Amino acid sequence: MLSLAEARDKASGYRKAVKIDRRDVLAERKDEAAAKVTFSAAARQYHTENEAGWKSAVYARQWLASLENYAFPKLGEMPTGGITAADIITVLTPIWQEILETARQVRNRICAVLDYAHAKGWRSREAPSGNGSLKAGRGLPRQVKARENRKAMPYVALPGFITALRRKPSFGRLALELLILTGTRSQEVRLATWAEFDLEGRLWTIPADHMKRSKAHMVPLSDAAVAVLAKADALRMAESDVVFPGVAGNPMSAMTLLKVLRDMSEPFHVHGFRSAFTDWAANEGIADAVVEAGLAHKTPDAVQAAYRRTTYLGTPGQPGARVKLMEAWGRYCSGKSFNGEMPVSEVAES
Repeated sequence: MLSLAEARDKASGYRKAVKIDRRDVLAERKDEAAAKVTFSAAARQYHTENEAGWKSAVYARQWLASLENYAFPKLGEMPTGGITAADIITVLTPIWQEILETARQVRNRICAVLDYAHAKGWRSREAPSGNGSLKAGRGLPRQVKARENRKAMPYVALPGFITALRRKPSFGRLALELLILTGTRSQEVRLATWAEFDLEGRLWTIPADHMKRSKAHMVPLSDAAVAVLAKADALRMAESDVVFPGVAGNPMSAMTLLKVLRDMSEPFHVHGFRSAFTDWAANEGIADAVVEAGLAHKTPDAVQAAYRRTTYLGTPGQPGARVKLMEAWGRYCSGKSFNGEMPVSEVAES
C-alpha cells in the first residue's frame, strides 16, 4: 500500500499532467494496458467468445482464417492500442482490388476486433470507421464494381500446364494439381488431412466443415490423383497430418495456390479450373447431373433434389459414372487417351 505522502505525491503528479502538460492520463493508462494485448491475441479471444453464436462452424473457421491469412502477418504482433487506419490500409491494399469481397470482410473483421479491444479497455479509441477513413474513395481506392467471372484456363491448355507444373515438385504445386484433377475448391484441398483419404478404396471423403455447403462430399480418385498423393506422402512432415502443409505444418495460406499460378506467369484464377473441368465434360457429352454431383453443387430443382439420391459412385465391382468420369479427366489432364472399359462419351449412360 502507498503511504499518505506517496499518495499525495502521485495525485500531485496527475494534477500537473492534466492541468499543465494537458495530457489525457486516462487514455494513457488505457494505452499502457493495450500495449500488453496484441492484435492476434485480441482477435483469438474475440473469436472464442463469439463463435458459438455464428451461423456455422465453417463460417467461424473462415472468420479467423481470413485474419490469419491477411491481417496477422502485419498486425498480429502489434498492440491493439497502437493500430491506426494507415496500418489497416497497409493490410488491405494488396487485396483490395484482387479479391473484393474478402478484402471488405477482412476490413470489417479487423474493425470488429479493435472495437472489442476498446470495450475491453485495451484501446483508448474505437476502430477507424468503414464510413470514415477506411471507406472506399477515402483512405482506400474505390473498388471496381463490375463483377467478372473468375478467369479460367481453357481446358485445351491443361495437359501442357500440368506437365509444366510437375517440373518443380512442391506442396503448393502438388496441391494445385490435386485440385485440378479432382474438381475441388481451394479450401477443400488446403485443409485436407491424410485421415480423409482411403487410398486402397481410391476415395477422398471431404468432411462437412471443409465444404462450402457444410455437407460431406466423396471424390473418386483417378490414377493421376493417387500419383499426386504418393508424391505428397514422400514429402510428408512427420509432425503434421495436413497433406499439403504450409508454415509449421499448418494448412497453407489461401494465397499459396494463386501464387503458384502467378509464379508461372499464368493470369488465371484457381477457382477457374472447376470451369475448365465443366467445359471439358460438356464437350465430351457428359450428363450435367454427373458433373454437378462431381462438383458438389446443389441441385437447383427441388423435386429432383428430393428424389435423386444417387452419388454416381457405383460399387467396387461396378464403378459408377463419376468414377469413370474422374479417371477420364485425370488421363486427359496427364496428356493420355482414355482406355477404360467405356468411352468418355458413354460415361453418363453407365
